[in-house]
Amino acid sequence: MLTSSSLDQKFVALKDIRSPKDLRSLSVPQLEGIAREIRETIITTVSETGGHLAPSLGVVELTLALHHVFNTPEDKLIWDVGHQCYAHKLVTGRQEQFHTLRQYKGLSGFPKFGESEYDALETGHAGTSISAALGMSLAKDLKKDGSRVLAVIGDGSMTTGMAFEALNQAGHLDKNLIVILNDNEMSISPNVGALSSFLNRRMTGKTIIQLRNHIAARLREMPGIGDNILSFLKKSEENFKCFFTPGMLFEALKFYYVGPIRGHELDELIPTLENVRDNLDGPVLVHVLTTKGKGYRPAEENSGNFHGVGPFDVKTGIPKSTGESISYTKVFGDTMIKLAKGDQRITAISAAMPAGTGLSNFSREFPDRFFDVGIAEQHAVTFAAGLALEGMLPVVAIYSSFFQRSLDQIIHDVCLPNLPVTLAIDRSGVVGDDGPTHHGVFDISFLRFIPNLSCMAPKDEDELQHMLYTAIFHHSPCAVRYPRGAGEGVKLTGNLKKLEFGRGELLREGQDILLLPVGNRVYPALRAAEGLEKLGIDAAVINPRFIKPMDGDLITYWAQQTGRILTIEDNVGQGGWGSAVLELLSMRHLFHIKTMILAHPDHFIEHGPQKTLWKNSRLDSPSIINAAMELMKR
Repeated sequence: MLTSSSLDQKFVALKDIRSPKDLRSLSVPQLEGIAREIRETIITTVSETGGHLAPSLGVVELTLALHHVFNTPEDKLIWDVGHQCYAHKLVTGRQEQFHTLRQYKGLSGFPKFGESEYDALETGHAGTSISAALGMSLAKDLKKDGSRVLAVIGDGSMTTGMAFEALNQAGHLDKNLIVILNDNEMSISPNVGALSSFLNRRMTGKTIIQLRNHIAARLREMPGIGDNILSFLKKSEENFKCFFTPGMLFEALKFYYVGPIRGHELDELIPTLENVRDNLDGPVLVHVLTTKGKGYRPAEENSGNFHGVGPFDVKTGIPKSTGESISYTKVFGDTMIKLAKGDQRITAISAAMPAGTGLSNFSREFPDRFFDVGIAEQHAVTFAAGLALEGMLPVVAIYSSFFQRSLDQIIHDVCLPNLPVTLAIDRSGVVGDDGPTHHGVFDISFLRFIPNLSCMAPKDEDELQHMLYTAIFHHSPCAVRYPRGAGEGVKLTGNLKKLEFGRGELLREGQDILLLPVGNRVYPALRAAEGLEKLGIDAAVINPRFIKPMDGDLITYWAQQTGRILTIEDNVGQGGWGSAVLELLSMRHLFHIKTMILAHPDHFIEHGPQKTLWKNSRLDSPSIINAAMELMKR
């Protein structure tokens, strides 16, 4: 067992840690010094770059203990969700690049294969770690590879059904797998914690494990009564442990449960993990209690606001002002409150993101009509269907990239019975610094084909209000997709109105070319039209409003007037808005119309500022002008 006096206590700085191998000879006090430096580095860096501050601050000691005890990268360490990985990045050879965190061409905010051999899985969505770890562990078993696989899963991720599906199979297979449950929500008294700590150190010790195995073997040799006695003893041990700990669920899933243990005490973490490594086989779950935002008071006191943050002042924790217009997310939240005051049937559902989706104020104003289902997007959609079946008007607010998880429920439980459920799709299009796991560039493609589902995209924050009003009271499934970040700075009209369903909006007449942007690409297209006018090209611009049903008459009229259509969308090209327009032209036999689609290419888009990513995909105003000129030459 490692003790604070067993090794030379000379000072070791974070800069001396080039890989986890450098951690394995250090004492607890030395590791504690490294932990303090890691926290300072994370806070300083994230205050400039933005990022997931509170989750990463909460796992600093756990990260050091895991790399100290286990032989990474031969032992595989999977982070779920990956935004816990900042300390991991700092001790796996990426200190010099850490200031580029979440910056264009810099380090990703999540584990990434291309960055390090220590990143065992690219994880940006919750609940995937145990499934992947189980698959890796089974593969190692088949290859006779004795190294370990560990999944570090946050307590929020344990609300996903997928996590329990994986736990269920892991317990059934009874193969080596270590799951670390990072619990940063559970409150536990000091006395219970101390007793639990004592029990875990004793009950995972080598002598106790050997004694248990010896007694079990002897009892199995006793015909008739041995199995009964063994079953009674096992239940007695489980009941004794579960009286003091919350491990009954995991024991029922056939995991050996260890915990809870205090996640910021290295002298408790390290010997417990060593016992797990050396003495336990089969599936093991280690329950670790941590404090989200540990070491930075503003984050500890308000971990929700510091879960994912933009640049902020370190001394005060106050966000640095961007001077931007009101965000689409805030307009959505404010509109929901306005609508709910007038109709008691309106309910709101979030999947563990009430603040991120703008519903925090709604939850306080209407606590009986707000439901946070946890990281359970599939359940959220079918739960909404149940509400709708009883006459409610539910609105499900989820980020675009997370709505991907609920596609079957949208089809089967909402659209097939044609229920009045509104899907509020936040963060549609590229989202910037969180990268490919969070970009919402697929939703037009995976929603457009579903019968009974209408889909809208506002050109600005004012139109978002009216679309939401239109969708909720249309009494059939509707999706409203809107982007991350600030709106266009337009004035919000006070009285909400229903838009004429399925009708677009002609913003500019023109005889040479039709620009057909959707959603947040409308204003760049209008600016492009002004630029084209200076070049002698007369461009018409339509705001479609409705992706489905689209205004076919308006579009085909101006297509015939101009003979050319340039579509622009913050979505992938395959199956997106441009594809829908080509289908329309084909159905109306307008084969002579020259067309071009501007959309994101057929590859995953890296992290970076939204403006940079739009430019790279030819979706900004200068690129639209160039594309229009290309089309004019055909």
